[in-house]
Amino acid sequence: MPVPDQPQRPAETWQRVRRATGSLSTEAVAQMEQLPWFRALPPQERSYVGLVVTAGLEAFAGWLRKPDGPLPTVFAAAPRELARAVTLQQTVELIRLAVGVVEEHVPLLAPPDQTDYVREQVLRYSREIAFSAATVYAATAESRGAWDARVEAGVVDALVRGATGALTLSRATSLGWRRGTWVTAIAIDEPELASSTRLPQLRDAARGHGTSLLSGEAAGALVLIAGGTGPVPTAVDRLVELLPPGPVVVGPVVADLAAAGSAVQEALGGLAAVRAWPDAPRPVASGDLLAERALLGEHAARHRLLVEIYQPLAASGGDLLATATAYLEGGGSLESTARTLFVHANTVRYRLRRMQDVLDRDLTDPRVAFTVRLALVLGRTQASWTSL
Repeated sequence: MPVPDQPQRPAETWQRVRRATGSLSTEAVAQMEQLPWFRALPPQERSYVGLVVTAGLEAFAGWLRKPDGPLPTVFAAAPRELARAVTLQQTVELIRLAVGVVEEHVPLLAPPDQTDYVREQVLRYSREIAFSAATVYAATAESRGAWDARVEAGVVDALVRGATGALTLSRATSLGWRRGTWVTAIAIDEPELASSTRLPQLRDAARGHGTSLLSGEAAGALVLIAGGTGPVPTAVDRLVELLPPGPVVVGPVVADLAAAGSAVQEALGGLAAVRAWPDAPRPVASGDLLAERALLGEHAARHRLLVEIYQPLAASGGDLLATATAYLEGGGSLESTARTLFVHANTVRYRLRRMQDVLDRDLTDPRVAFTVRLALVLGRTQASWTSL
């Protein structure tokens, strides 16, 4: 844009503006105090805004002296943290207000033959300042995005390692994690999704439904840690709908993020074993893959099989353990089980119902039968399972 022709006595004008910067800045800040969001800022941040206004007015005086020169670095007067407290829209509002104050005083700052020139320079300068502000906010957003990504990766890594401390929880909060009533973990075999444009869409969708979401790569997979207050199945299904095709494993539900390490580890363990069950539903609970996980040598899965299945059966006085063994060895036949145990078939039915109450599993289901059979094998071969 060409610089307008300069009238005579420009030195007198820019010197007047320079001498008036203090009073102009004071009046501009006083008008800013009328903005509710500005009054709500902490005193230190309001003082930073005052520094930026003063620096901007002093720079404008120099701009009048050399309007074709480079734009001064106005926003260097305030730390980058100010961009977190004051949005770009609010910054534009402040620029507009400060410009209005200068325009009101143009008749006092410039001789009559220079007022039009000064007003043109005010408009040109304000435009350049607005572009400069946009550049600062863009750089801050890019830097914050990169920093947040590193922090988030650290949080997920801590959860994978089971090293969730106060620092990890604090960092999660800084990333927008909100405390809810449940937390779970989701694992998918798509690590490249972590760096794709689909992940921000997933985050926005989760946030729109009141679900907090953290993500990161672990063991060659993508891990999503979700938390909220509504129904867990509904929240999980909404997320799964947005995920690419392929197995999706959901870990157990825990009370809060501090306990989410086990959910993350179980989800990853389930993902490593899910291909052994070709007809697994999508999503599939990591607990439904205990048998496959145990066969892969996962200690946590073997521990759960012993604690959740073998120990309760063995603690029943032997009746349930013997019945489960005979029922599985007899191919799931009531009559064969009854003959093996020398009891009536109704007794077998009664014990199967007791087993379902004790284990929360139906032994007549083929998948459950497979899992219980493996738990019995582990129980018999584990010399000291009670010490686990």
